[in-house]
Amino acid sequence: MSALNVNNVGHDEWLTPKYITDALGPFDLDPCSPINRPWATARTHLTILDDGLLTPWNDGIVWMNPPYGRETPKWIRKMREHNNGIALIFARTDTKMWFDDVFPYAKSLLFIQKRIKFFNVDGTEAPSSGGAPSVIVAYGDEANACLLSASISKSIKGQFIQLNK
Repeated sequence: MSALNVNNVGHDEWLTPKYITDALGPFDLDPCSPINRPWATARTHLTILDDGLLTPWNDGIVWMNPPYGRETPKWIRKMREHNNGIALIFARTDTKMWFDDVFPYAKSLLFIQKRIKFFNVDGTEAPSSGGAPSVIVAYGDEANACLLSASISKSIKGQFIQLNK
């Protein structure tokens, strides 16, 4: 649920718009949840105090908006290994992370039509959109079905791409 917004230096907790998690969920776990949040994204939330990278992800479908930047590949690798969840990341498809952990393992992608306007932890919308285009990545069959459903219903506007069957 936290993402780095390059337009707001020093602030690294940005909430995913509620319509996105509502369209894709419900979720069992959010391992990247801010400590303070105006709405739930999953049944269980792990914050920076819990260290979602070290805490085991039990059974269930995961929602993840990881910390953006150098830490993102570690989170995507853990999501790939869990293989039952959805991640919201920047669509920087030329990176090593994409070639190592997204393209070979993800079931599907939903490239979001416009740049996302994230929210502050107090629930107010950020004044500007994220620093790059965003994509939703599905790992595992259950997550793939959720992403396909959101694409078909057009509850999240974008381009759905099936990757690995």
